[in-house]
This record gives sequence, C-alpha cells and structure tokens, in this order.
Amino acid sequence: MKHFLSILDLKATEAMDLVRRAKEMKDTDYRSTLLAGKTLAMIFEKASTRTRVSFDVGIRHLGGSTIFMTPADSQLGRSEPLADTARVLSRYVQGMVVRTFAQRNVEELARWGSIPVVNALTDLYHPCQVMSDMLTIYERTTNLKDLVVSWIGDGNNMAHSWINASIYFGFQLNLACPEGYMPKTEILERALKMGAKVYITDDPKAAIAGSHFVNTDVWASMGQEAEQKRREKAFAGYQVNEELLSLADPSAKVLHCLPAHRGEEVSEAVFEGPKSIVFDQAENRLHMQKAILEWIYS
Repeated sequence: MKHFLSILDLKATEAMDLVRRAKEMKDTDYRSTLLAGKTLAMIFEKASTRTRVSFDVGIRHLGGSTIFMTPADSQLGRSEPLADTARVLSRYVQGMVVRTFAQRNVEELARWGSIPVVNALTDLYHPCQVMSDMLTIYERTTNLKDLVVSWIGDGNNMAHSWINASIYFGFQLNLACPEGYMPKTEILERALKMGAKVYITDDPKAAIAGSHFVNTDVWASMGQEAEQKRREKAFAGYQVNEELLSLADPSAKVLHCLPAHRGEEVSEAVFEGPKSIVFDQAENRLHMQKAILEWIYS
C-alpha cells in the first residue's frame, strides 16, 4: 500500500515518471476505470477551490466516487482520536484525501488506517501542488537540471515542497525569505545532504537573478490572518513586480499556487502579464492528481 504524504514518498525515478505520465494524461484527456467501485473520503479541515475540485473530478475521471467531509460533518470537529477515525473509515472507503493543518494528522491517519492517504495540503508540505508545478515547467522544457527556480516569500509548506522537489529534479533552487520566515532548517539540511542545489538568502534580487521560473505565494496563509499586518511589514520589498522580474532570465515565467493577493506578493501587471502561467499551473492540478492516484492504486 502506498501513501503520498510528501514528495519524498516517491523515488527520484517515480517523481519524473509521474510528471511524464501526467503530461500523457493531459494530452489524451485520459479516462479509466481504475477506481471503479472505489470511494475516496475527501477530508478537508481547510477550505479549498482548486484542490477540492481537481481531486473530485480526477477521481471521477478514473471511475471512482467521493465523499466530502469537513470538521462539521464528522468527529474530526469534535474529540475522536485520529487513530479511531482512520480505522473506522478504512472499513467504509478505499482511500483518504486529506487537507489539514498539522503534518502529524496525515501521518497518524496513514499509520492507523489500512487504506492509502494523500496529503492534499498541510502546514508543512503541499506536495500535490509542487508536483503539478513540475508538470507546468516540464511542458515548457524537459531540461530540468539546467534550470534556476526561485521562490520569493514565506518559507512555508510550498517552499518546503520546492526544496524536496529540488532533490529529485536537480534544478538550482534559490529562496528569498525574510528573517524569521525562513524554511525549516531540518528540511533544508536534509535536502543539501541528499545533493540538492539550494541557495537561501533574505535578498529577493539575489534569489531571482537569472531565474527561469519565479514562484511566490500569499504572505499570510489560511490560519495566519491575525498576522497579516506584521507580515506585510516583514515582506515589504518581496513583491514580484515588473522591476524585480526584470532581474530574472528574459524568458522567465511566473508561478503562483493561488489564491493570489494582487498588489501584495505579486503585482497586477505581473499576474496578468505575458510571463504569468498561473492558470496553466492551476489546470495541471487535475492531471497530476490523476497521475498520483494511478501511482497509488495501480
């Protein structure tokens, strides 16, 4: 049985195979009966547009069905231990797609359940998103090892998953994060020990220089709304705007996992400009989700 809790649940060869397979699925508008007769529980403690719809549609494209659960719909919103939830749901459904706060939640569900668990987002990792982003990059160049990818902003779950991706895909990753908002040291150190090329700085200009793909995310994610004003101060100068983007490679493209706060982490001109590929990136969630599910259930 396979789980997908972080990119490192894959082997390096499997990560690349998933990107190629997702591209094939996209090109052929792929459908199958792989999940026929199977129902997956989608357990979402955090609200979502892209993650919910892409997984729901992707599961249906593979012949399966879904049950959507929020804390209000289940004992997750009360006091039942995750170990009990995992064991009960394992008697009813054939998989769990979980969007939650703590990484330990998906790990506990995987530990105690007897069905596959997919991490649809935690505060530590967002592996499905970054694998989808790798598909978006692969559509534009298959020469991944010679790329420079930059991350401008919070050292959050997206930054952590980009660090993990850099281990397997071999690109140079430059991260610019303010002091106090750097990625977790243990995640960075593990990547460096595994041979990743990662450079971290608090200077966005240094990180974006010569970059082929430029990434950013909101400054205050879901659950951090009370920190908005403090974060706006800390991230002043980290906006991906035309001036900053001019330091990247002339062919550079801009990625954003959405939703975007235009005028904060990214300017309106860049978001709507010719270098933005954010809606291709959003579409690719569907195709990568299908590839991940096929990897788990085949």
